[in-house]
Amino acid sequence: MTELLIADDHPLFREALRGVVARALPGTAIHEADQLARLYELVEEYPDADLLLLDLDMPGASGFSALIHLRALHPQLPVIIVSAHEDPLLMRRALDHGAMGFIPKSADATILGQALQQVLDGGTWVPDVAYSVQGASDEEQQVAARVRELTPQQFRVLQMVGAGQLNKQIAYDLGVSEATVKAHMTAIMRKLGASNRTQAVLVAGKLGLNLPNRPIQD
Repeated sequence: MTELLIADDHPLFREALRGVVARALPGTAIHEADQLARLYELVEEYPDADLLLLDLDMPGASGFSALIHLRALHPQLPVIIVSAHEDPLLMRRALDHGAMGFIPKSADATILGQALQQVLDGGTWVPDVAYSVQGASDEEQQVAARVRELTPQQFRVLQMVGAGQLNKQIAYDLGVSEATVKAHMTAIMRKLGASNRTQAVLVAGKLGLNLPNRPIQD
């Protein structure tokens, strides 16, 4: 039986995806996440899932950050980006960062079904226009490689720092001490080649993480 994960914060779109999947792949077991934290739980609960449909604009996903992180932790899980964005460069960069497909949300049910089957069969699927542009730069690829070295907790701390949270707030939310948060930040800065918190967020921003433009507290 095929197991498929859907990560999108819009209930109506998840419902629409369920309908398309049910028609294209009868008998598929579908598991859903409406936020990033739940998605990470899902991939742990269903390590043998066959495919993940991921919305780039899902809260907390921050552009390509979730894709890069998930591909590092679960390289065996094929990921198709399902996005309202139809920029060819965005599509090409998604492939460069490990996506096996990119389906615009404007695509009809027939195209979506074809894309799902093609990726499940081991192929890739993106609109032809994606191959007309250059993808991620060498610098972006290098930054992505550094981000892939972060542990799940370090990655979460980086996202929270990018959202403008103080060490005290981060420690409370994660249920750890401030000293632990500081230790995570030290490791994050080392892995990203950054000298302070602000620079670490700016480095991550080169991946199009779209972290909120808020003051970073050093």
